[in-house]
Amino acid sequence: MNKNVDKRLEAYEGEMIEALRESVMIPSVKAGPAEGAPFGREVKRALDHALDLGKKLGFETRDMDGYIGLIEYGEGEETLGIMCHLDVVPEGDIEAWKYPPYGAEIHDGEMFGRGTLDDKGPVFSTLYALKAIKDEGLKMKRRVRIMLGCDEESGWGCMNYYKAHEKMPDLAFSPDAEYPLVNSEKTILQAEFSKAFKSNIRINAGTRANVVCGKAVAFIPKAFDEVEPIASAFGYAGEFDVECKAVDSGTEITVLGLDAHASLPESGKNALLALLSLLRRLEVGGEDAEMLEILNDKLKQDIHGETLGVDFTDASGRTTFNAGVLVWGENGIEKFVIDMRVPTSIDINKVVETLETELPLELGGTHIQNGHYVAPESELVSKLLAVYAERTGKYEKPLAIGGGTYARAVENAVAFGCERPGVPALIHMPNESIRLEDIMFNAKMMASAIIALAVE
Repeated sequence: MNKNVDKRLEAYEGEMIEALRESVMIPSVKAGPAEGAPFGREVKRALDHALDLGKKLGFETRDMDGYIGLIEYGEGEETLGIMCHLDVVPEGDIEAWKYPPYGAEIHDGEMFGRGTLDDKGPVFSTLYALKAIKDEGLKMKRRVRIMLGCDEESGWGCMNYYKAHEKMPDLAFSPDAEYPLVNSEKTILQAEFSKAFKSNIRINAGTRANVVCGKAVAFIPKAFDEVEPIASAFGYAGEFDVECKAVDSGTEITVLGLDAHASLPESGKNALLALLSLLRRLEVGGEDAEMLEILNDKLKQDIHGETLGVDFTDASGRTTFNAGVLVWGENGIEKFVIDMRVPTSIDINKVVETLETELPLELGGTHIQNGHYVAPESELVSKLLAVYAERTGKYEKPLAIGGGTYARAVENAVAFGCERPGVPALIHMPNESIRLEDIMFNAKMMASAIIALAVE
């Protein structure tokens, strides 16, 4: 570590926290494209904010047509990429938040808001880490490029655009996972299904495939007095809250669970699956009843795809399965989207074939991100683990995860931070937050990482 760089970072602490607050207050959830804003105006506003700050701090900046932004410093034939993102997942059920999801309020040394940890906090820790190195005048052997993606959470259009127009970095890391370091990521499969039939019920559940569904709402053409006693007795031993409301021609049912990241379905409570189970008990009749019977039998409350026959395990971990989004209308199932994290040794095409065979639905399309692995003895892994050990006094082994980071976009890339062991990480969940002390901890860690990999 460089004590002079650390001191410079400490002097920037107030600025760094305020920059993060300003960004968190921008609700940068992907939306419909606008001129110069392929992922929506709010995402573009977050990008502009970060690039404006980068320019103010004395760096070269570039906006790649609103898809991704670049902040650069240093020299050398090779480039070290630091791959971050400014888009966030939706806030979900606002009533589940203690503080406004875009308020960036600070309470008891902790900042609350969507994106504080995933991934805006790491963005500004990295930016000020590079600023401190620049101020110290350290001689660079590699050019550092902070890459500010705008579509990490839902499609990677940003990274695809970058690949089409720029050379990928020679080596890179993404501060968008866990310490000490992630060198193995499972294959990600997202599959969308539908099924046309005449339906009398309506369901709207979930926000994104990669978020455990925390809220599911249904309409059924049955009287409130008939529905409410069954619904009130339901709840998987209190795991879910169920609310009923009389509406025209029937009853509206809301099931409340708990949002979580799809790679950690055990951390959430899937309201979509719970709602399907409840509706089965209400005997809705017709083709609706037949479909509910089949889906319940195939999905149960599985988080590993056990019943579907897609539960696998290897050195990279075990399959996770998340039923993320369901839209059910008068013409049947309009959209049912699942998210799976599959061990790297498994043939993903065979997994897709199994899903098509087991689910009584029509596959509309898939989005696949292949698994990723970098050897522990590589320069990248060995030096970053040494950085972590120097900062913490603990030498740890690299991790394998189900989450998908930008690291898999570059052959020689890993995920480094910024979730700390033993500290709750509420990414994709209500009350996402970051401790103020961790903002500085991450900045110093990012500075040490840049020094290890890009400074002579």
